[in-house]
Amino acid sequence: MPENAPGYLAAGPRVGIRHFTYADGAEFTARTRESKDLHQPWLFPPGSADAYAAYAGRLIQDPTKAGFLVCERDGGAIAGFININNIVEGGFLSGALGYGAFAHAAGRGLMGEGLGLVVRYAFGKMGLHRLEINVQPGNAASIALARRCGFRLEGFSPDFIYMDGAWRDHERWAITAEMTRSR
Repeated sequence: MPENAPGYLAAGPRVGIRHFTYADGAEFTARTRESKDLHQPWLFPPGSADAYAAYAGRLIQDPTKAGFLVCERDGGAIAGFININNIVEGGFLSGALGYGAFAHAAGRGLMGEGLGLVVRYAFGKMGLHRLEINVQPGNAASIALARRCGFRLEGFSPDFIYMDGAWRDHERWAITAEMTRSR
């Protein structure tokens, strides 16, 4: 299977990744509303047209962010999203990942395939060296995804991110370009 299928930055057997566009707003927000029970209390993606436009705008325009939609190759439906935030260049060459699956795609392995594509893209085309995932300790599905994709647990950060009205503890998971080459 070619690495870049038409319309995708990279593609695997079941999913392809592409950048966010403003035109994705209607599908993305509908999927967000359908997935509220899956996402909360861990994640709060935009559920309205205005919120999506602001969110996508930051991912499209801010050079310290890169947003990817994970799309099913069969039909193109958005299965989830993966964002690289806080991209730092120079000697650091690092970024922080955030992600979420949509309910119709959860448990099907699509996000694992998509995260693998984003990691390879980040270490290849983007020239990054390190990616980090910060996840709340109770979010078993997110931790399992990080582990399946080869990320290592590096530490624990108390009161790390302000979410849903409180400072939340997070585990720090990371992967480097060298780790992917050794697999």
